[in-house]
Amino acid sequence: MVGFGMSEQDVSRAITHRLAMIGSDAAAIAPYGLLGEGHPHPRGYGTFARVLGHYVREEKMLSLEEAVAKMTSRPAEKLGLRDRGRLAPEMAADIVVFDADAMSDRATYREPHQYAAGIRWVIVNGVVELEGEEHKGRLAGRVLERG
Repeated sequence: MVGFGMSEQDVSRAITHRLAMIGSDAAAIAPYGLLGEGHPHPRGYGTFARVLGHYVREEKMLSLEEAVAKMTSRPAEKLGLRDRGRLAPEMAADIVVFDADAMSDRATYREPHQYAAGIRWVIVNGVVELEGEEHKGRLAGRVLERG
């Protein structure tokens, strides 16, 4: 079942609100192995790319800097994740290197297991996990706890 609970106007109003943060409630997924089974919602691969490509670059509803803050430092602060969300000494090195001009979501309802376009590297805890579309399998992530 696919349900639609918000209109494009609702989403636009929500993400531009000064207190809004951007996240996804998608489950852990991958285009391979056990996490690649099934037919997940495309937001699992495309939430952040859609914001950066559509709402930032195309619609100009948010600046790139504002969108990145709504995805990183603001949620980390709200959740009490003191060593996340910013690039600074003594912080965990969780970094996504992307091409803002190429950023777009490619996942669809018919073919959801597709990485977003424009992502060059994903670094988790200082370890390169994704380079282009190649997952390195290093699994440097860990469960995070508040504060």
